[in-house]
Amino acid sequence: MWFEVFKSFLWIALELTVLFIGISFIINIIQAFIPYDKMEQLMEKSHPLVSALIAILFAFVTPFCSCSTIPVVVNLLNNRIRFGIVMIFLFSSPVLDPTILTIMTALLGWKVALYYTLITTVLSIIIGFSLEKLGFEKEVKNVLVKNYMAEKKAFNLKNAFSETITLIKTVYPYLLIGAAIGSIIHGAVPTEFIAQYFGGDNWWLVPIAAIIGIPLYIRLSTMIPISQIMIAKGMALGPVMALIISSAGASLPEVTLLNSIFKKKLVFAFVLSVFSMSTISGFLFYFI
Repeated sequence: MWFEVFKSFLWIALELTVLFIGISFIINIIQAFIPYDKMEQLMEKSHPLVSALIAILFAFVTPFCSCSTIPVVVNLLNNRIRFGIVMIFLFSSPVLDPTILTIMTALLGWKVALYYTLITTVLSIIIGFSLEKLGFEKEVKNVLVKNYMAEKKAFNLKNAFSETITLIKTVYPYLLIGAAIGSIIHGAVPTEFIAQYFGGDNWWLVPIAAIIGIPLYIRLSTMIPISQIMIAKGMALGPVMALIISSAGASLPEVTLLNSIFKKKLVFAFVLSVFSMSTISGFLFYFI
């Protein structure tokens, strides 16, 4: 059994390593050509829907974990970017990562990745504008992050390689952890067990998965290989997606950081919104 686990780990880790390094390098090259300052200006002055799509694009090209998104959010608020647009970025940035979406496509299929992107994009926009409409803008504290700016680097293959190495050091260990856990599940957990208790049309698994994911600090790079194995073992796609989105969209460290820039009502609204986003997404995947 353990030989099968080890062999599975080597195969998953090799596949993910090639994808991760290759896509990360390409993304770091592309980022040298992204006009971050102009994107902020467009978000401030464009039609709300156009601004929302720019915020989604901004979130997509700035792949952060949930915690590292906070300084960018503060910077946008300090620059008087519309509150709803900033919230759209806050919700979409941790869940829309080009590298992870590529890995998701390779492991779960392009349809799953496409639906995931569309669902999280639409829900991020709806939630962002809803919080603005409900008047949560007044729940933001006056906080200033000094010396922060979206740094634009000149095109340079050496810089792209250096950024890729830095990303590997910070994110790649989580990806290997996910591969290891997925391999253990693949080799040690009976398929019948997962299919019986986590498969089928048990709707209540979706909100439970969303609740479990919120307090955890799990990167998408860890969850994707685990989810691939769980689905292959018979777990329903709905609760898997709810867990992925809730664990990526919120975490206890992020909530602690948000508490320093948001008042308690907005922090609670944020957590509730992530839960709603992951639960609705999970149910939508049942229908899809």
